Amino acid sequence: MDAFVTSIDVRFRDIDAMGHVNNAVYATYLEQARTDYFRRVLEEDIAKTSTVIATLSIDYRDPILLEDESATVEVTVPDVGTSSIPMEYTVRTDRGVAAEAESVQVLYDTEAETSVPIPDDWRSTIREYHDE
Repeated sequence: MDAFVTSIDVRFRDIDAMGHVNNAVYATYLEQARTDYFRRVLEEDIAKTSTVIATLSIDYRDPILLEDESATVEVTVPDVGTSSIPMEYTVRTDRGVAAEAESVQVLYDTEAETSVPIPDDWRSTIREYHDE
């Protein structure tokens, strides 16, 4: 399965008192990777697309340091649900795997306050991109 890969700059503000990227910042890195995925793969502006996070899980492996300068985030989509898009992430620095994570995004109609089906064109684009 081909992964979508994006690069995230490590900013001074990301660093906590322990000298590494704060654990909460990893969620921001994943959010940036999702945003890049929606823009580049689905050609959608995530700001205009109503998705909600149903699940977010992060397994921390190795700290990211300021001197790492950047991290890459690999994103794969193992399957597409009726109204959900599960994503799996591997966050890496030049030193190796920093974290592995999973999230589930649900497409959501804000007016009706309910989930809605994933459009067929999204479904086919995701499958084609990841060689399914």
